[in-house]
Amino acid sequence: MHELFLLQSLSRFYEDSSCQTENAKKVNCIIHLGPSSVTNTVDYQNWMKSFGTTQHIMAGHENKNMEVPILKGSARISSRLNFVCPQLFPSSGFWPVEPANGIDLEKNKSTSFQACESVAAANLLKFRLRPYAQLGLDRASIPSLFSYEEIVDELISEIPEIKEVPEQISKFWQSSVDQKNALAPAGKHMLMVEEPWISKDSCLPDILDEQGNLAKFQDDSSLRESVWRKRPKGNSETPCCVENATREDMEITFLGTGSSQPSKYRNVSSIYINLFARGGMLLDCGEGTLGQLKRRFGVSGADEAVKNLRCIWISHIHADHHTGLARVLALRSKLLNGVPHKPLLVIGPKQLLRFLNAYSTLEDLDMQFLDCRQTLKPSVEELLGDNATESATTQLENTMFAPGSRMENYNKKPSSPKDTTALANLKEVLHESGLEILYSVPVVHCAQAFGVVLRAKEKVSSAGKAIPGWKVVYSGDTRPCPALVDASRDATVLIHEATFEDSMKDEAIARNHSTTKEAIAVGTSAGAYRIILTHFSQRYPKIPVFDEEDMHKTCIAFDLMSVNLADLPVLPKVLPHLKLLFKDEMVVEESDEVLEAVV
Repeated sequence: MHELFLLQSLSRFYEDSSCQTENAKKVNCIIHLGPSSVTNTVDYQNWMKSFGTTQHIMAGHENKNMEVPILKGSARISSRLNFVCPQLFPSSGFWPVEPANGIDLEKNKSTSFQACESVAAANLLKFRLRPYAQLGLDRASIPSLFSYEEIVDELISEIPEIKEVPEQISKFWQSSVDQKNALAPAGKHMLMVEEPWISKDSCLPDILDEQGNLAKFQDDSSLRESVWRKRPKGNSETPCCVENATREDMEITFLGTGSSQPSKYRNVSSIYINLFARGGMLLDCGEGTLGQLKRRFGVSGADEAVKNLRCIWISHIHADHHTGLARVLALRSKLLNGVPHKPLLVIGPKQLLRFLNAYSTLEDLDMQFLDCRQTLKPSVEELLGDNATESATTQLENTMFAPGSRMENYNKKPSSPKDTTALANLKEVLHESGLEILYSVPVVHCAQAFGVVLRAKEKVSSAGKAIPGWKVVYSGDTRPCPALVDASRDATVLIHEATFEDSMKDEAIARNHSTTKEAIAVGTSAGAYRIILTHFSQRYPKIPVFDEEDMHKTCIAFDLMSVNLADLPVLPKVLPHLKLLFKDEMVVEESDEVLEAVV
């Protein structure tokens, strides 16, 4: 601050300067970006006064500005979803209940009696310089402020029947609790029966390999056959890890559920895996990820989430999956400055390292990089088994594309040498996160595109019974492929991209993406307990097109949606009620807001 006061280059703008000459100039407007903890001090206020009648606009980190969502349309839809289903859409961080970042409003008021005259910045506030007759502030374009209560009142006036929906949805959770309480001691479970919508004659699509043949598993059975194969009768319909889950085990928060570029209602890909006391992880980190963390958890909550990250995993090099990474890494480095800590492990395709190295010349990213090809299942199993041999090295060769894809032979570059330090860090990350394993799966999209599997360690119940850990699989961007189906076997949650609606299968094939029905078929084939669809084309700005008959174990992801492990049993029941919220917008063409291109 004092260096600012002593700048000689500003002296000719001071009204009371002793160097008043013909070079003296008057300043019409000064915009102050400093936080109120600086700008409200006596010294700063006196410095502002030295400019005379200049118009001062305070555009810093004022607490009241944090209470006003910048993206009004996004804030409206998030608030509406929160009203309908607060269990999956908790109150957003942009409606703070207390001052953020340690701002003390009473302390700020103590200096206001000597403050220089100023105005607070607002969205779309203007200061006109020309024509001179209109010199000064222009507030005509400032949007009217709004509150959560006003958004809810507006919703009820538009859709009166929506008023009863929150109570109807809350009954699902109460019913789930009642069923848990009714379970017999010692974990007796219901027998699994074949779901009525899954049969040999079901309309689930064939999943073809890259040669156009019906994809096969290792036992030579097709994906279609596996769809209707019954599970062993000893299996429970609800996995043990879900039946015995606490709300502090794991929660999935979707920070971005759109593809290609951000739209008004869906940001690009990013998923936050909250492991609570054991930290958290990010799966993909598209642009705006940090902003979404702040919208979901508030400013201080987002800072805590970033500080406690154990690992960031990136699926492939397309910009909508990684351009928010540097911002998150830089913030973490700043937050932990002076605190003993280790560099954050970043797992991604090799091309990503070049981008990170270039950016690190501008800011300290404080990270350690590990190539996805070094985290394939054989390599990670070898690492965790402490059998250090060269056997897994060969697994890193020729994995530029998914095995068997038509692109596999186009690029057979040798893999990178093993980074033993990063691998050791991965082992430590798994231990601290309570994970049994994390490994990457080559998928069919672009060069070095991967999915990922996370499996938690088993835990012991109060009765001394071993409970298998949960398993989460994330597809990244991909066509349906046998490798991902195999990796998703008996997953607790499969998060699968569903970029296109079913009628656009040709375009999905051309762009190496999946349709809604194909994504569901992958999860059903693999026996996944729940399927959550994401990465929707921005041509579906609010809710994608889907066939309700396919949604019995499936849910659609929305931005800022949080799915707790304990809530999985009721997840598919919520979607029909959410449809009421978008009853007039199931297919919307918002040409002024939606970009049709899909990368």
